[in-house]
Amino acid sequence: MQHDLILKGARVVDPSQNHDGICDVAFADGRVSGFGRDLPAGPGTQVRDMAGAIVTPGLIDLHTHVYWGGTSLGIDADDFCRTSGVTTSVDTGSAGPGNFAGFRSHVIERSQARILAYLHVSFAGIFGFSKTIMVGESEDPRLMAPREAVEVAEANRDVIVGIKVRVGRHASGDQGTAPLDIALQVAEETGLPLMAHIDEPPPSYEQVLAMLRPGDVLTHAFRPFPNSPVTAQGAVKPALREARARGVLFDIGHGKGSFAFRTARAMLAGGFLPDTISSDVHQLCIEGPAFDQVTTMSKMLCLGMSLTDVVAASTVNAAVALKRMEYGTLKVGALGDATVLAVRDGAFDYVDTRGETLTGAQRITAEGVVLKGRWWHPA
Repeated sequence: MQHDLILKGARVVDPSQNHDGICDVAFADGRVSGFGRDLPAGPGTQVRDMAGAIVTPGLIDLHTHVYWGGTSLGIDADDFCRTSGVTTSVDTGSAGPGNFAGFRSHVIERSQARILAYLHVSFAGIFGFSKTIMVGESEDPRLMAPREAVEVAEANRDVIVGIKVRVGRHASGDQGTAPLDIALQVAEETGLPLMAHIDEPPPSYEQVLAMLRPGDVLTHAFRPFPNSPVTAQGAVKPALREARARGVLFDIGHGKGSFAFRTARAMLAGGFLPDTISSDVHQLCIEGPAFDQVTTMSKMLCLGMSLTDVVAASTVNAAVALKRMEYGTLKVGALGDATVLAVRDGAFDYVDTRGETLTGAQRITAEGVVLKGRWWHPA
């Protein structure tokens, strides 16, 4: 086979294949076309020497907000993906059934980077989220649009991967689990997984977990008190282990207010790693404390996760959550996406959403991106 591009001699970390070692990765026609040592180059093959670099499957950020211009919290997906090494941004509820057509036409279809979406059950998605305006879209039952959500999800199966709902004092006021119940009905009707946001009570962390099904995702899972997943003594609450045993997935979803070093230390000490690492990047956290996907990955690395586990939580595990197994892997025939990383040693300052600082010994940086089988960044 004639390869279009070969990344040669990198340390390839691909948890989907239990691989961590030196090899080449090749691409042709937008797909992975070769994986192994000394892949042959043809006369038209672009060969890039990756000696000393780390190549992984294209990073998936399972929680982003990239409806730029359509919502106040949206960022530019292509700019973010280039600098953070992300090849697939999963927008989590920026748009609801009332404005998803605009999101698809003006952003998803025009973006070079891949964008998938969880559709919000609220009619206009997250519409009141800025530095000066904070209106919880799940607080008003009149905005819940289950019929319309089913229709839009069915009509956009190629890019809609699940249903999103936000519950908690800030997102749903005194509505408790009522918006979650409606969203679960939509998820059942469409056969799609659900992603649930949780902030401060009501409802409680345990109440939300009790309602989630196998394959559903709880985001902001490593959040601070109140609604922390750990006790005051640092023990992981039993409800989490019970939920994981039945197949509920736990996502970081860092964002502006939803990740605490104290919680993360306790969770890792209790052997409870996140299933997925995501940034929840949006206009109010892209300049800190979340910044981007590789910064969020770096924090988990410095807290004690192995590089393999950090990469898995940003690639194959995210693909499992999306139920799209051609993502997050460098197996031959998979989507032609890859990320080039470096892990730098030194003293690096990190901050969580409660202002606690951590000086870490390592930082993961994005050095390049292969998108749809072509070298995409840096230019």
